[in-house]
Amino acid sequence: MARRTKEEAEQTRHAILLAALDLFCEKGYSKTTFDEIAKRINFTKGAVYWHFRNKPDLLIAIIREAITQSQNYMRAKVPHVGNIEELKKYFLTLAELISRHQEFRKFMFFALYQMEWSETIYKKATKSLEDIIDIPFKLLKETLTNMQKSGEIPASIETNKTSEMFICFWKGAIGQEITKSANYSFVDFVSYGFDNIICHNLKLEEK
Repeated sequence: MARRTKEEAEQTRHAILLAALDLFCEKGYSKTTFDEIAKRINFTKGAVYWHFRNKPDLLIAIIREAITQSQNYMRAKVPHVGNIEELKKYFLTLAELISRHQEFRKFMFFALYQMEWSETIYKKATKSLEDIIDIPFKLLKETLTNMQKSGEIPASIETNKTSEMFICFWKGAIGQEITKSANYSFVDFVSYGFDNIICHNLKLEEK
C-alpha cells in the first residue's frame, strides 16, 4: 500500500509539472497561478502546494526534469564522445530530441521565449540553467581540446573560437526550429552547420 501511495504521489507530481509547463507556455510564468495549474488537471490547489512550496520551486523542478530526461536520452543514444564523428552524432541526436520530442521542445520554447527572467528567479535557477545550456559547449570544447592534445588535430587550431562559433550557430538554429521560422529539416541543417563550421575549419587548418 505504501508503495502504491508513493507511486501515486510521483504520478501526481509529474502531472503537475506537465500542466504547469503547458500553462507557462500559453500564458507565461508570471501570469500563471497555482489555482490554474490545479484546475488544468482537476486537482485542488492544496495538492499542488503539497508538492511545491511556490512557483520558483516549481520552475526549478521543471528545469531539472527537462535536464534529467534529456541527459538520459543522450546517454542512451550517444554513450561516448571522443572524436569528430561521435561529436557530430551527439549534436544530431540532440537536434532530433528537440525536433521530435514534444515535451522537451515545449520546455525549450518556454525557457527561450515565454519565461520572464527576474534577477531573483534567475539566481535561483542559474545552476540548473547552466547545466542545460553549457553541457553541449563543454563537450564540444573538451573533445576538440583532447583531440588536439593527442595530435589528431593541429595545435594551431583555436579550439575556443571554433567551439564558440558553432555554439552561436547552434543557439540560432534552435531558435529558428522552436519558433518554426525555418522551412527545412532541423537535423539536416545542424548537420550542414557542423560540417561547415567544425569539419571545414579543421580542413582549413590542415592545409
